[in-house]
Amino acid sequence: MMNYLTIRNFTRGILPAAALLLFSCKKTFEVLPETTLDESQMYRNIYDADAAIIGIYGKLETLAEQYVVLNELRGDLITVTENADTSLQQLNEHAVVAGNKYADPRSFYQVIFNCNDVLKNLGVMLEDKKITQADYNARYSDIGALRSWLYLQLGIHFGEVPYITTAPENVNDIKNSAAYPRVPFATLLQQLIAFTEQLPVLDIYPSGSSLVTTVDGYATQKFFINRLCVLGDLYLWNGDYRKAATTYRAVMETGANSTNTDEQFNTYKIRYADVANNNDLAVGYIRYREQDLQSLINNAAQGWKSMFIRSQDALWNEEWIWVLPFSKSFAPENPFINLFAADGGSYLLKPSRAVIRNWNSQVQNNGFPFDARKLFSIDTSSGRPVVMKYSYNYSLLTPLEKTGNWFLYRAAQVHLHYAEAANRDGEGKVAWALLNQGIATAYDNASVTDKTNLQQTFEPAPYNFDGRYGTAPYFRGPWHRNGGIRGRAYLTPLSTGLQQQAEALEEAIVNESALELAFEGNRWPDLLRIALRKNDASFLAEKVGTKLQLEGNAHASEVKARLLNKANWYLPFNW
Repeated sequence: MMNYLTIRNFTRGILPAAALLLFSCKKTFEVLPETTLDESQMYRNIYDADAAIIGIYGKLETLAEQYVVLNELRGDLITVTENADTSLQQLNEHAVVAGNKYADPRSFYQVIFNCNDVLKNLGVMLEDKKITQADYNARYSDIGALRSWLYLQLGIHFGEVPYITTAPENVNDIKNSAAYPRVPFATLLQQLIAFTEQLPVLDIYPSGSSLVTTVDGYATQKFFINRLCVLGDLYLWNGDYRKAATTYRAVMETGANSTNTDEQFNTYKIRYADVANNNDLAVGYIRYREQDLQSLINNAAQGWKSMFIRSQDALWNEEWIWVLPFSKSFAPENPFINLFAADGGSYLLKPSRAVIRNWNSQVQNNGFPFDARKLFSIDTSSGRPVVMKYSYNYSLLTPLEKTGNWFLYRAAQVHLHYAEAANRDGEGKVAWALLNQGIATAYDNASVTDKTNLQQTFEPAPYNFDGRYGTAPYFRGPWHRNGGIRGRAYLTPLSTGLQQQAEALEEAIVNESALELAFEGNRWPDLLRIALRKNDASFLAEKVGTKLQLEGNAHASEVKARLLNKANWYLPFNW
């Protein structure tokens, strides 16, 4: 039943126990094979508890393809190729019928019921003194936050869903709406917030935890969901903007107490470009050759593109918050090669003309009329546009080695969500600063040498940023390296007038998310969240309709009209 995460020899006994974990839900999903241990032989010690955690994340990885397909194909940045099957075509045209393999809530519930089982048994272990309170708190919080994230995904795509915190005796009982009533999305959000707020520990696993190690070249710290990101997203969806901003800010300050100054100033802060050496995650050119397109930094070790290719080094850790790796040696196989690759895969999905047009409408600081993130996100050299973010480590020379990553959360996403919340909380200038070229630039006066009373927001928390970068007197504020989302992308800043135009700035933030986070699983949630907030069906319908129109889809007008009805924003909940 289970497919395993790539954590061979994670800790003594952990994978054998993980292999047994999901069989503890045998009443729900299948009969327990005679060759496995039953539940009484599990959950004996901290290693079994860790095995249970790893088992959950192993099962979670089987959702990677469904997650990306649902969150991207239903939006406007990805479209189908001529190779796409009926299920993908239905999602692209928002005409899903029963039997669509991607629009199946059961796969999410399988992981949720496993979470429920682990949460229950962690409680039993604590009661029986098999684990300490601290070990229980950390692991319960991890799986609890993951379950909340899974339910958020279900709410986004299905609208009304059963909120179940136990493992049913028979999975088909869920069809009984009287026993398991479906909860409206708005109500689900409130229930998820109430639960997630009460988790014992909202910080990530500490460095001394037995779950934090390095195995097969992977640092396991980033395998596990960031609990504050989940809570921040729940607040954002629920319209609790100050709480959302406060929670995201805590993530943005992850490195604040580090004794390493680079970690203090760089971690999750969207650092400005290193113009001298290009050792950064920014769009950049060789110094003094900025007018030469051939000098654009475009390799696996430097610049913006490298964040999707490089190993887990210091620069990687500045950006990535939650990533699950796929190994050549263990199941599940990386699904993104088959989904996106034109050579070596089935090439089922491709970048839309809408996203390419959007990248081409931007202007770089050197005057070049396109967004260089296009060149790093897709490849058009073969005449067929190909999504590349998931495929950079794949080679036709070793076609069976489909290594890669499922990219789930990174610093740019936190900054964009924070900016969205800040804008709605009346802090348009702060949001504009983080969206464009950073705190120091937005709050500076170039004609004044003394920066003591400049380059900082002078706002109460969570909007109190200090980006001072002064020489007379010398001072370095904790946010002095913040370069902003568009600044890091080497793009011209958006109009300062947006600072006083909340709805226009919001649309600019969501558009920047499309440029920065394309294909990473954020687009449909972004469109849905803003459409719900604005109570404006046309916001969502126009973007999807335009995508189809640009692709020459004969059903474009029909789909646009369908999406003007909010009932059609959600998939049918077929069990």
